[in-house]
Amino acid sequence: MFEFANIYFLFALLGVPLLWYYLKHIKKAPSVVIPSTAVFRKAAARKRTTFANWCYLLACVFLIAALARPRSGDEKVIIRSKGIDIVLALDMSGSMQAMDVPRNITSADALAKAMNSGEVRNRLETAKEEIRKFILSRPNDRIGLIGFADLAYSFSPPTLDHAWLLERLRTLEPGQLGDATGIASAVSSGVRRLKNSNAPRRVLVLFTDGANTAENRLTPEQSANLAKEFNCIIHTVGIGSDNAYVLVQGYGFQKVQGSFDEKLLSSIASVTGGTYFRAADKAGMQKVMAEINALEKTNIEQPKYVEYKEYAPLLGVLALLLILTGFLQENLLKVRIP
Repeated sequence: MFEFANIYFLFALLGVPLLWYYLKHIKKAPSVVIPSTAVFRKAAARKRTTFANWCYLLACVFLIAALARPRSGDEKVIIRSKGIDIVLALDMSGSMQAMDVPRNITSADALAKAMNSGEVRNRLETAKEEIRKFILSRPNDRIGLIGFADLAYSFSPPTLDHAWLLERLRTLEPGQLGDATGIASAVSSGVRRLKNSNAPRRVLVLFTDGANTAENRLTPEQSANLAKEFNCIIHTVGIGSDNAYVLVQGYGFQKVQGSFDEKLLSSIASVTGGTYFRAADKAGMQKVMAEINALEKTNIEQPKYVEYKEYAPLLGVLALLLILTGFLQENLLKVRIP
C-alpha cells in the first residue's frame, strides 16, 4: 500500500514552473562592467537553462515530495477472540435410530428410496450432521462432546482441535451406551467439564429424543440447579416427531411414538437462563442449530496496524545533493562571463 501522508503539499508543485521561468529568464548571473557588449551579443542571444538550474528544479520537486511524506505500508490484522466454552451432550440411546419422516413420503417404498439416497436418516445421524456444521462455524470456541444413554461418557473435553472433535463425533452410534436415557447424568457430566472454565460464557447444549429413564444419584432438576450454581447455561433440544419409523429386520418399517419430556427440557433450560428448542426433523434441526449459533456469539476483536516505510528522508537527501551539485557546477566548475 503506497500513499502520501501529507498529500496537500503536492499542490506546491504548481510553483515549479514559476521557478523554472525565474531561473531561465529573470535570474541574473554574476557579471562585470565592460565598455561594450557587442562582442558578447551573439553568445548572449543563445539563452538556455543550465545544468545547475535543472539541479535546483529537481531539488525543489524532491523537497516538496518529501514534505508530502510518500510511504509504503504493510497492513496487518491481529485477531483477538474471546471464545466461549460449549459442551454438546448428545443422546445415544437406542431410540435415536428412529427416522423422522417428512409428510410427503407416504409409502414404504418411498421411505426406502429416501433412506438409500440419504434424504432420510436416523435421528442421531441427522443431529450429527448439523452439529458438525455448527462446530465448523465456530473456530474460536472450545467445544466438547458428551454422549449419553444409561450413563454419560465424555468423548472430548472442550477443545480447539475441532478436527479431532469431529472425528470423535463421527464414531457415535445409537445404542452404543445402552438404551435408557440419563438426562441427569449428561447434565452433571457437562457441568463438571465447564465449572472450572475461565471462558466468559459456559454453555451446555443437550440433545435428546427421550424422557429421563435412567437411575442417577441426582435428578435432572438437581443437575440443572448445579449448572446454575456454576454459571453454566443449558440449552435443550427435543428431537422427534409423531411421524417416526424404525426399520425392524424381517418386519419392515414400524411406526414409533415420540417420547421426550418437553416439560422437563423446558424447565432445565429455564432454570439456567437457557432456551428450549424443538427439532421435529432434519429441517427443524437445521433451524435450531442456526438459532443457537446466532444466540451464542463469540466476541472477536480485529485491531489492525500498518508498518510504514518512509521515503521522505531519502528524498530530502537527494534534494540536498542536487542543490550542492548545482552550486558547485555554477560557482566552481563552469564560471563564465556572460
